[in-house]
Amino acid sequence: MRLYLQTVPGSTDAPRYVQITLEQDLLGGWTLYRESGTQGGRATMKREQFLERDEAVAAFEKARDAQLKRGFRLMFAQGLEGPYGR
Repeated sequence: MRLYLQTVPGSTDAPRYVQITLEQDLLGGWTLYRESGTQGGRATMKREQFLERDEAVAAFEKARDAQLKRGFRLMFAQGLEGPYGR
């Protein structure tokens, strides 16, 4: 699953972005990547690992909700499933 969120660009400021990605690794665990930065500028990447899918999805949704509260807007979503699709 992958989400790309971005702030509304100001008059002179470059927009900020956050990309949240959830991937399953080869051993059956889950990795949550959070990349954030300024469009065309520096970026930071944080990685968090989970053993269970439900824990990983809960962390993914929590990260998404936190960014939406901060004023980011969803620009792109890929691979989102319904609550019963696995």
